[in-house]
Amino acid sequence: MTFRSGKGDGYHPEIPRLVEALEQRHIGRRDFLRTATLLGMSTAAAYTIAGKVLGGDMIGAAHAQTPKKGGVLRIGARVPATDNPATFSWVYDSNIVRQSNDYLTRTQGDGITVPILLESWAPSDDLKSWTLNVKKGVKWSNGDELNAEHIIWNITRWLDPNVGSSVLGLFQGFMLKEIETGEKDEAGNPKKTTELWDANAIEKVDDYTIRLNGQVETLAIPENLFHYPALILHPKDDGKWGVGSIGTGAFEPVEIEVQKKAVLKARKEYWGEGPYLDEVQFIDLGDDPATKLAALASKQVDGLYDADIKVYSSIQKLPHVELHKINTAQTAVARMHCDEKPFDDPRVRKAMRLAIDCAAVSKIAYGELGTPAQHHHVSPVHPEFVDMPMAQDIPAAKKLLADAGYPDGIDVELHAKKDPDWEPTACQAMVQQWAEAGIRVKLTVLPSAQFWDVWTKVPFGFTVWTHRPLGIMVLGLAYRTGVPWNESNFKNPKFDELLTKAEGLVDIAARKEVIKEIETLMQEEGPIVQPLWRQSYQPFDKQLKGYLPHPTEYYFCENMWWDK
Repeated sequence: MTFRSGKGDGYHPEIPRLVEALEQRHIGRRDFLRTATLLGMSTAAAYTIAGKVLGGDMIGAAHAQTPKKGGVLRIGARVPATDNPATFSWVYDSNIVRQSNDYLTRTQGDGITVPILLESWAPSDDLKSWTLNVKKGVKWSNGDELNAEHIIWNITRWLDPNVGSSVLGLFQGFMLKEIETGEKDEAGNPKKTTELWDANAIEKVDDYTIRLNGQVETLAIPENLFHYPALILHPKDDGKWGVGSIGTGAFEPVEIEVQKKAVLKARKEYWGEGPYLDEVQFIDLGDDPATKLAALASKQVDGLYDADIKVYSSIQKLPHVELHKINTAQTAVARMHCDEKPFDDPRVRKAMRLAIDCAAVSKIAYGELGTPAQHHHVSPVHPEFVDMPMAQDIPAAKKLLADAGYPDGIDVELHAKKDPDWEPTACQAMVQQWAEAGIRVKLTVLPSAQFWDVWTKVPFGFTVWTHRPLGIMVLGLAYRTGVPWNESNFKNPKFDELLTKAEGLVDIAARKEVIKEIETLMQEEGPIVQPLWRQSYQPFDKQLKGYLPHPTEYYFCENMWWDK
């Protein structure tokens, strides 16, 4: 097949090279679809090309059956405070609000990103400018029509460092620059913050068109817009969300009781397809896996968010429950504060990694649903992943500690939370392995509420990270200098430089070369010990239809219905 792209045809000039790479089998179907749609090609067009090149069907039917109307869906999930979506740190709070408020885009379970509140997007040839076309006719629940001003208000707020949104970490290299505040920290160094790199960085073209003008080329803008705190709120709500909030989604919040229950009812005049359910309830069952299992078994709830591995075998035996399994980039890392002894020495940090047998920890903590990690936070499910196993090497770990001035080993304390059970189990397995290298670790396990009060403050803590569709996304959120979620205080100019370079590369082979450098840097100097990746199993009643498992366990309840 010959594919030509020329001026005026609407396709990005990188598309022909992608088609050629697909024809020569240098990339697979999924990577082609994911990248072509990121470059602005419609999903239908991308599937058509992939079908002509590789054979196979185009997009399947949305529903195998005609959805039925009515019914209530009850989901067992934590119900935290949900009043400030831009600063969400967890998926489960965003799952409540996403039923009421939409995103500009949606990265589906297969990794392909599609427009939601946008009609389409178009990157410039150099990927430094992105035109976002707002979908016309979208109505807020108060009757207002969605427009460019509403979206610009949200984007501007996300990128305000005073708001504290992690969205900032995904856009820092693209749209922000560092500036000094005029103040100094305790060590006498200048304090820094960020601001838009140019006054025209966020440009209103017309009432339904926005242009993001960046300082470097970036590929993942559509996926970044689906980062879970990037919910689109009505400016009239001033960034807050709760009962009575204005939304574009299929449901409206009618009851919220923190740590107990959240109830959302179907909108009568929803602009999109659905909803089919009358009501969605999120019921807080706490952290005890036995309580969650009992609620699912007795049909007090119809499904569970983040079901614990401890009750996996028991849930498998429930005849009315279907297990939706999906490979993910969900993980947890033992992260070290790089500015506190002994972790301020990269040799110590590497020794911490070399002392660990990831395969053993993965099997102990997560059984058949665990996969060994490699200490660099790029997952096998990420398109740019480079396989770089890091074997356990106790003698090498001891030598690094001695070289760093700790010939007799070190004494440190690791903080973890009690629930879910696999987290302290993984930590205990690592504690035993560290001991072989003279790394004496006191494990302090706290109730979840207490842990989250101190998780950013402790020098050594075990933190869960959810799935992101691209490795460059999680690296930008977690390890770029100065971003809100950089909980390890990792500051590495070379890392930042390589990440910004990788973010602008369309060619997956070229991006892999840069990611290989990043993975090597992380294994040598990085701030984490990462033992495992987690496969997600998502249990829901078999009669619930329209549920599509998502690697981040996002719920799109407007698509769900009961076949009763």
